[in-house]
Amino acid sequence: MKKSFYTLAILLCFLTLTSNAQLQKGYYLIGGDVANLDFSLNSGNAFIMNITPKVAWFIRDNVAVGAFVDFGLSTAKGAGTTVNYGIGPLARYYFPGATGTVARITRLFLEGNVGIQGVNPAHGGSTNGLGLGVGPGLAYFVTNDISLEALFKYTGLIGFGSDPTSSRLQLGLGFQVYLPRSKVRAEMRRIENK
Repeated sequence: MKKSFYTLAILLCFLTLTSNAQLQKGYYLIGGDVANLDFSLNSGNAFIMNITPKVAWFIRDNVAVGAFVDFGLSTAKGAGTTVNYGIGPLARYYFPGATGTVARITRLFLEGNVGIQGVNPAHGGSTNGLGLGVGPGLAYFVTNDISLEALFKYTGLIGFGSDPTSSRLQLGLGFQVYLPRSKVRAEMRRIENK
């Protein structure tokens, strides 16, 4: 297990340093978002975090499709634990960039997803079922292959549980790594042949 983790880390570093493009057909998008991060230092010892890893493939320039996994946890001493989850397909469209220095390193995008999702609060009604999410984001490219992102997303749930519907707005911060498919395959073959 440890060897696999180190191999994956080395693969990502190697590919990040050697690739040159970002939003072109045939590239992978790998990364995730973190939202609602809170480590309370006051009495009550609250902990809140939502993490959403993502992987997608560019099926054509500026258009990526893939999958996401969502997991959120909110807990405080004496208040119980709230859990939210989700899994399903996602799609992204990157709007064409304008000319100018800043426009070359920032790109607006729109992300949408659909999947099995749920919110199970410590107190109150739960909703588990079909989740639909959509929202705009901004990607700031630190290098040609790595972006820092902000994503403002609305998620609505329709399903079963104490409450038939649920919705939320959240601001997530994250990063993405853009890797060419050919180099990923070549590096995986090299690792397998060792």
